[in-house]
Amino acid sequence: MKILVTGGAGLVGSHLCRKLIKQGHEVIAIDNLLTGSKRNIADLIDANNFTFIYNDVINPIDIQGLDQIYHLACAASPVQFTKNPLHTTKTSVIGTINALDLAKKNNAKILLSSTSEVYGDPLVHPQNENYWGNVNPVGPRACYDEGKRCAESICFDYHRAYGLDIRIIRIFNTYGPSMDPKDGRAISNFIIQALRNEDITVKGDGSQTRSFQYIDDLLVAIDKMMNNKKDFLGPVNLGNPSEFEIGELANIVLELIPESKSKIIYVDLPQDDPKRRKPDISLAKEKLNWEPRIKLADGLKPTIEYFKNFIEEEAYLNSEEISKSGVKPNWQIF
Repeated sequence: MKILVTGGAGLVGSHLCRKLIKQGHEVIAIDNLLTGSKRNIADLIDANNFTFIYNDVINPIDIQGLDQIYHLACAASPVQFTKNPLHTTKTSVIGTINALDLAKKNNAKILLSSTSEVYGDPLVHPQNENYWGNVNPVGPRACYDEGKRCAESICFDYHRAYGLDIRIIRIFNTYGPSMDPKDGRAISNFIIQALRNEDITVKGDGSQTRSFQYIDDLLVAIDKMMNNKKDFLGPVNLGNPSEFEIGELANIVLELIPESKSKIIYVDLPQDDPKRRKPDISLAKEKLNWEPRIKLADGLKPTIEYFKNFIEEEAYLNSEEISKSGVKPNWQIF
């Protein structure tokens, strides 16, 4: 099949592109590289069945012969999506309309990556798909929270109006190699801080909870959702129901990096930061026969190794030797 992945240079998108290429599909990735990275797809650039297009999904897209579209484009962490809230909203709304128009033109199936943020700071725990959420529509996180809620609405409007074959997933916190070290997420923050022997900054008192899903588990679920034979449209929660306090996560990271000299400190909790977050995945079990398999500690180990390598490469690039030679690693060239 010929498949388009928007946001193809991000954490989820780059891993998905790699999986689809291994399955033998022709893959086109679009990314504006605001939060994605060339580094994440450096090993794919020379593949015969991979094409990278540097573009923004808020611009109209014209690609012919597509069978499927995975619409993943959008900054996904508070640090990222609040830097330019207007662009975040445009990505969720205009970008989704552009992706849907392209799917309609190609008669292609389209999957929207929505988010657990549609539940806001939930009053129901755990969160299931029938819960409509508790979102502050005028808060600093609204550009993403409400943007994704609107994107889901638009998808169902296209389905009702044009019979478009849609799929909607609500992704809960996902981690793994290729995470952006500057995305402000708890896992990436804690690992980078621990590796650099810096203070580990826990927001609030650390009692707020999250559920962390390793990227490989999510990829299995995405494949099942896009290709399910039950015409199940979603939305469906995709996440790991194992719930951890953020303070507990900080201690787990330190246990896995025993050489670290970091200490845990506490900083102010951001506005509208959810106090509890845990997916009810009963629907995913029923419709997709899916549940996550990888435990937090098992997923953190390769993630820590990824960041160790990243820091070593960063130090090398900043070294006097490399600055004199002018040589760059291949992921910085294209």
